[in-house]
Amino acid sequence: MNYWGVGLMALCHLSLGWSAEYPIRPVRMVVGLGAGGGSDTVARLLASKLTQALGQTVVVDNRPSAGGVIACEVVAKAAPDGYTLLAMSPTHVVTPILRPSVGYDALRDFSPILLSVYTPYVLSVKQSIPITNLKELIALAKTQKLNFSSSGVGGASHLTAELFKHMAGIDMIHVPYKSGSQANSALMSGEVSMSFTAIGGLVGYIQSGRIRALGVTSLKRASALPDIPTISEAGVPGYEVLGWYGLGATAHTPPAVIQKLNQVVNRVLPDLREPYARIGTEIAGGSVEQFRDYLLQEIQKWTRVIEFSGAKAHSQ
Repeated sequence: MNYWGVGLMALCHLSLGWSAEYPIRPVRMVVGLGAGGGSDTVARLLASKLTQALGQTVVVDNRPSAGGVIACEVVAKAAPDGYTLLAMSPTHVVTPILRPSVGYDALRDFSPILLSVYTPYVLSVKQSIPITNLKELIALAKTQKLNFSSSGVGGASHLTAELFKHMAGIDMIHVPYKSGSQANSALMSGEVSMSFTAIGGLVGYIQSGRIRALGVTSLKRASALPDIPTISEAGVPGYEVLGWYGLGATAHTPPAVIQKLNQVVNRVLPDLREPYARIGTEIAGGSVEQFRDYLLQEIQKWTRVIEFSGAKAHSQ
């Protein structure tokens, strides 16, 4: 008797059984921000659709902390059964680079499922600054020291600006605030010259003229701001940064469960296109392998940015 063949068949049946039976009880989706934040809104919209598609309640569990550390630790230490999921965002890969002492590895301790949505940031300047396009901003920054706001030190808005500085060959003064809303208020009041911010919260202010948008950070124009050029086309070729949200599980979760979740999320994402568009995000989707590769690319990118910028961990 071929015991290896029998064992393989047993494993296949076990794997198929996991996929067919899962889930048989409620699923928890852990979010590293408080209720109302970007990650939370994206997660709740997806959780509602998954509840319908899976036939079990998907509960959002908010575990706010700087850099999403608590949420990541909860999922990293959970049973690898697919009943504890993580709402991932760029902080998932950035925090372990900034804070090597955290108790998890962004890749080793998690099973990627899928990149669900993405959003470009927008580079905006205060209304009183005497420029109308990105090339003029770069030229001005080479003659006088401009400043920019961000939500803390080492966060997405800060590192996005640091990459821009590096690629544009300019220097600027970083002015960190405790929250994104405070950083945006500083821009609108004229306390700072510029800021990189998620599109969703600024469209109305841009359209009303309270601030001036010069470029978006994606390689293609944003559907929410179709008249605003990309930074790459406006003067810094190849520049690209995306805010993103994905879904992951604990490492060693059965592959059949991961694949089932990937298939179900890919199936429900088109139904979320409009609600996500209203908050400035666009649906992504794709395979488990594509998301794993994307996480690796993000780690490599932000490791380089943190090294040449000297950025430190969040101050809050």
